[in-house]
Amino acid sequence: MGAVAVTLGGMAMGLIDRADEQLRLLMIEDDSAVAEMYRLRLEKDGYVVTISRTGEDGLRQAMAAAPDLIFLDLRLPGIDGMEVLSTLRGNPETAHIPVVILTNFGRPELVGRGLELGALDFLIKADTTPARLSESAGRWLEPAALSRRR
Repeated sequence: MGAVAVTLGGMAMGLIDRADEQLRLLMIEDDSAVAEMYRLRLEKDGYVVTISRTGEDGLRQAMAAAPDLIFLDLRLPGIDGMEVLSTLRGNPETAHIPVVILTNFGRPELVGRGLELGALDFLIKADTTPARLSESAGRWLEPAALSRRR
């Protein structure tokens, strides 16, 4: 990925060399075609991507592997994405992991609830190309990459 300029609170913090680190992403998405479309671009851009097809499996993966970022669909078999997010935030081992909701359901009450539960962002799949998702992942991960270097 190369060196990335980092700013926090408007102050330049220098460059982070990502050549020696692979950022791990967990995508909790039951639609295999959608998951594969995003996975291909994310991996092309240097991320390591794990896909979970259910909320239960996503929680297991998050607790076992502590990914750097989670992309979370809301409509999942078994427990839904809001319950997954609530469980992640309620567990001290996973509460710190950044979560971005990536769904086809953008009703205002869902957006509000997701952000209230601690999601970093709420994206609609129809408006989110794989390239845009990959570019945004770098932005969401900058604070995490900086904190690992300290």
